[in-house]
Amino acid sequence: MSAPQIDEAILNAAEERWIKVAMVIARVVDAMGSDLPTGDEGCQLVSRHIEGLVHNGRLAAQGNIKNWRFSEIRRAGDDL
Repeated sequence: MSAPQIDEAILNAAEERWIKVAMVIARVVDAMGSDLPTGDEGCQLVSRHIEGLVHNGRLAAQGNIKNWRFSEIRRAGDDL
């Protein structure tokens, strides 16, 4: 598992429309399976990568993305 692979999985799980951060994390954990650490450690790793992608402008966010169930992300540049 490499950082670019995790980022790519996140970008593939994100959509044009707003989607809960928790849903994206669940999709990535499911897609990457045993390539990620188990349990909460894997979810936290994906969350940190989401934060980086938001910071770098590759994902747009609304809400506090550290609060997974109450924040949303989408691919940047997708103005709907």
